[in-house]
Amino acid sequence: MSTSQPGNPLHGVTLEMMLNQLVTHYGWQDLGERINIRCFTDDPSIASSLKFLRRTPWAREKVESLYLYMVRQNARQSR
Repeated sequence: MSTSQPGNPLHGVTLEMMLNQLVTHYGWQDLGERINIRCFTDDPSIASSLKFLRRTPWAREKVESLYLYMVRQNARQSR
């Protein structure tokens, strides 16, 4: 069985890597406005956010979606 996933843009990207890049790009305040969950708006930290996102599939999906949007926007701007 092959572990290669050429069509999956999230392959090899951990949740922590996504979250760090989103925080660097948007900042906690803007991230909390884009995805309104308490772990981003009230005393945010990477550790508490990861704990919540790992247990909450709907929130993780929102983070993954925003991450993919950010990656696409950055790719368009770099052209």
